[in-house]
Amino acid sequence: MKHNMKEWLAAQFGQRKKKPLPILSFPGTQLIGKNVEELVKDGELQASCMKAVAEKFDAGAAFSLMDLSVEAEAFGADVIYSADEIPTMHGAMIQEEEEAEALRIPEVGAGRTGECIRGIRKVCEQITDRPVFAGIIGPYSLAGRLLDMTEIMILCRTDPEMVETVLEKAALFLIEYAKALKEAGADGIVMAEPAAGLLSPDLLTEFSNPYVERVRAAVEDENCLFIYHNCGTVLPLCKELADMNIRAYSFGNAVDLEEMLKRFPEDRLIIGNLDPVGVLRKGDPQKVACETKALLERCGKYSNFVLSSGCDIPPQTPMENLEAFFKEAEKFE
Repeated sequence: MKHNMKEWLAAQFGQRKKKPLPILSFPGTQLIGKNVEELVKDGELQASCMKAVAEKFDAGAAFSLMDLSVEAEAFGADVIYSADEIPTMHGAMIQEEEEAEALRIPEVGAGRTGECIRGIRKVCEQITDRPVFAGIIGPYSLAGRLLDMTEIMILCRTDPEMVETVLEKAALFLIEYAKALKEAGADGIVMAEPAAGLLSPDLLTEFSNPYVERVRAAVEDENCLFIYHNCGTVLPLCKELADMNIRAYSFGNAVDLEEMLKRFPEDRLIIGNLDPVGVLRKGDPQKVACETKALLERCGKYSNFVLSSGCDIPPQTPMENLEAFFKEAEKFE
């Protein structure tokens, strides 16, 4: 079921009490009796996981897996899998300019991207009471995984042409991948661009924002909302981030969310930012309730604030902690 996301977005501004939007998917492995490695390799299981989470928790939307290894693997990068942890990258794939030039843009469906699309198509038939958001990585973060995160920071200054070569190919692939997820039924695309939080304002506007904008422009319309997620230390980048033509932002617990709300225009939705590890994963229900209440009391007075986690919630997060989060959100007036 397709939702009118222009109306959905307007409704978020019009309601003081909003359903929370935690980036909640991986803990669903506990509900369906599967492990993380099984989940990330199987679109059917991804749909089952999202459906189980939606049935248990009354969130404002359903989020697909925030697995930032998917697109790099489609380009040919090595990925390390684990039964309990989200997949991670292993080593740089591109080290020379010739390798950047020779990098082939994969077809959508390569690697696990086909399973992710299959999962979105399946779950959009099953979850109809709320929007379904599909996750992708951002262009600079993808380029960093292909070039190495430390190396790309150096190359932005010493060999910007090489970085731009990889970014161009990353953006072209992400555009087609995002379009495929939208065509599969996704009501929104959540782009995770955390590596861009390490950039200076001038480098952000050169090596991240223009490529992000191209992906957004390719998919966003009244039936598909584009959400920008960055869990980095982005407070010094507020102006440059707000200059993009983006209506919804998700920020991590590395920043003071009230300060972000003060600095961003009031017509931008700001989502965040309870600590997913220190509070939701490692805390107890009492701590979760206390921290959730404190965040709501500080930020709930802003009409463009929506309660969420600061990033994706770890797989082994206790269910009672998640229940405490939703219970506190429901109590808030």
